[in-house]
Amino acid sequence: MKNITIHLPKRLEIGAHAATKVGEVFGAARTFVLATPHTQGFVDQLGLSGQVTVFADIPGEPDTACLEAAMAAAREARPDLVVGLGGGSVMDVAKLVAALWDGDQTLADVAGPNKVAGRACALVQVATTAGTGSEAGIRALITDPGAGAKIAVESPHLIADLAVLDPVLTYSVPPAVTAATGIDAMAHCVEAFTNVNAHPVIDGFARMGIDLVGRFLARAVKDGTDTEAREGMMLASFYGGICLGPVNTAAGHALAYPLGTLLHLPHGLANAIIFPHVLAFNQPVAEAKTAEVAAALGLTGDLLPAARAFCEGLGVEMRLSAHGATEDQLDRFATDAHGIRRLMNNNPRDMSVEDVLGIYRAAF
Repeated sequence: MKNITIHLPKRLEIGAHAATKVGEVFGAARTFVLATPHTQGFVDQLGLSGQVTVFADIPGEPDTACLEAAMAAAREARPDLVVGLGGGSVMDVAKLVAALWDGDQTLADVAGPNKVAGRACALVQVATTAGTGSEAGIRALITDPGAGAKIAVESPHLIADLAVLDPVLTYSVPPAVTAATGIDAMAHCVEAFTNVNAHPVIDGFARMGIDLVGRFLARAVKDGTDTEAREGMMLASFYGGICLGPVNTAAGHALAYPLGTLLHLPHGLANAIIFPHVLAFNQPVAEAKTAEVAAALGLTGDLLPAARAFCEGLGVEMRLSAHGATEDQLDRFATDAHGIRRLMNNNPRDMSVEDVLGIYRAAF
C-alpha cells in the first residue's frame, strides 16, 4: 500500500442552518466574504459581527483578472477572516485570497504543488452547491485566458479552518445545475476510484460518495427543498473533495477543462457531458470497480448508452453541439485535453489524442 497524506478542514459543520455557526466560531473584527451576485444574499445567515466586506463579482469560471480584483479588494479590507460563500469557483478564489492577500507571492509564484508560503488569516468555506467539494480540498484552479488553460495551485495552506455544509443554502439551485454539479461530484469519486493512484482509504470515501449520488441526486433534482436529498448530495460532494487531495481526477476532468476554458461551459456541465464516455472507455481495464459504479447508479445493459441515459434522465443536455460547440473546435479541445498530463497520467487506460478526439466526436 502506497503512502498518502489526507488533509481535512479543521472543523466541519453539517446540517440545516449550520451556516449560522460561522459567526459563533469566528468573532472576527474584519471579515472579507467572496460570493456571487446570487450567493451574497446568504451573507446575513452567517451570523457575522464586526466589519464585513463582500466581494460578489466572481463568475462561473474565474480568471486571473478576477483574482487580481478580489486581491485588491481584500488588501483594502485587511481581513482577519476570509469566507468563501458559493460553489467551487468562489471557494477556489477564497483559498488564494486568504493565502496571498497579506504577502509578496503572486499567482505565478505559487502555481503547482507546495509553493504557498503560509496564510495570514482564518479561512471558512461555506458551500452553496453540491459538486466540486472544494471546501474539503487543498487545490485552487484559476483560468489563464491568455493560455486558455487552468492554473492549478496545491498547498496545505489552502485548507479551510471551518467547512460548512448547510443544505438549506442549496434549495435555490436550479434543477439543471443541481444535476450537472451532482454528476461532477460523482465524477470526482469515480475518477479517484478507478485511478492509477487509487488507495483503499480513498476508495472508501469514493464508494460512499457514489452511493449517495445514486440514492439522492434524482430526488434533489426533482424537489430542491428535499433536505435529506440535499444533505446527501453535499456529503457526496465533500467525499469527492477528499478524494481529490491525495489521488485527484483523471481523463474525465482533463477532457472537461477545455470545455470550460474555450467553450465557457460551467465546470459541472462539462463533466456531466464527458462522464459517460470516459466511464465506458475505462471499463475494459477497471471492470470490477466500473461494475460497482454501475450498480450504485442503477445502470444496466450496455454501459455508455446507460450512463448517458442516466445523465439525460436528470435533465442534462448531453450534446456538445447544443451548447455552441462547432465541429472545427474538436481538434483543439483534443490537443488541449491530451496535454493536461497531471490528470491524463492518472487514467487507468492510456488515451491517445485520437481516443480523446473520438470521445469529443461521440459527445458532439
